[in-house]
Amino acid sequence: MAIVKSALAKELKKSFPNFLAKDLNKIIDIIIKEIKESLNRGEGCEFRSFGTLRTNIQKASIRRNPKTGEKVNVPKKITIKWKMSKDLFKKLNNDKE
Repeated sequence: MAIVKSALAKELKKSFPNFLAKDLNKIIDIIIKEIKESLNRGEGCEFRSFGTLRTNIQKASIRRNPKTGEKVNVPKKITIKWKMSKDLFKKLNNDKE
């Protein structure tokens, strides 16, 4: 199951009961906005013990539609790559190191 913004806000509310729910939602919105702006500028985002987000440029290319076999021009586009941290990798794979 994926985590959604409302579930994240509920968990934060449990951890920090003195904060108002609207303030926690505002904090989440600010963090997401900053991540988007950073990626839009071509910069990366690093979350210690979790991973990094970076933009990647896919070149324009000619590919083939697998259904019809017809050649299709695919324009250049920017994608996001996520790379997990070593800590998260070890935690997911139960490494004792």
